[in-house]
Amino acid sequence: MGACQCRRGTVDLLDMQTVSLEQAVAMIPDGASLMIGGFMAVGTPERVVDEIVRQNKRNLTIIANDTASPGRGIGKLIAAKLVQKAIVSHIGLNSETQRQMTAGELEVELVPEGTLVERIRAGGYGLGGVLTQTGIGTTVEKGKQQIKVDGKAYLLEVALRADFALVHAFLIDYLGNLSYALTARNFNPIIAMAGGTVIVDADNIVPIGVISPDHIVTPAPVVGPWSQTMCPRACMFSFNRKMGSSGPALLPKRGWRIRR
Repeated sequence: MGACQCRRGTVDLLDMQTVSLEQAVAMIPDGASLMIGGFMAVGTPERVVDEIVRQNKRNLTIIANDTASPGRGIGKLIAAKLVQKAIVSHIGLNSETQRQMTAGELEVELVPEGTLVERIRAGGYGLGGVLTQTGIGTTVEKGKQQIKVDGKAYLLEVALRADFALVHAFLIDYLGNLSYALTARNFNPIIAMAGGTVIVDADNIVPIGVISPDHIVTPAPVVGPWSQTMCPRACMFSFNRKMGSSGPALLPKRGWRIRR
């Protein structure tokens, strides 16, 4: 693979290496934790999921809204028995998830949806957790710390982070700014904040400036280091960052562009 020369003004940056979808997924080791966007597979990066199945990545921990349904989205990972733990808010439409959980083949942590997204948001923003009254007096509170604020009891829900965040976007420009389409937005911009490495499956690659600043939901500097690239055939981007860090020293590699 040839490298794409990256430039910002008159300053040469590190090369933006062009990689295939296969190479991008190869970065994911067995046993990795993955945050995956989508709501019942709407807004899920299906091509990335399919490649994970093809490469047989095993013992994964999945953090997502749900496990979709058999044959769709995260349901493909469940059916292939690649997941050892799922942290989700809903499994009601995936009979295979239910079967594996009942059989003791899959650990499932069910989290109220609002609590789940706030735990992910806390992870992305560098917070230790959130306080919520949701679950007080139910089995949800088992094993969790209770904190009183102004005489009211709250559960401390710890923040969630993951090794990788797999995101689906409608538009991505050559800097890495993202825009989402309608309800396919769902969890995607939240998990983009909380993944150590963010892999973006985009429907459309557009020149810089096509996405109005008001329409950029996930800005490139949030996802990872930015650089202007010159390979318009790319259909995916991946940016690798170390949680809690900033600046040029974030990456073993400056960034990844994934092409068909």
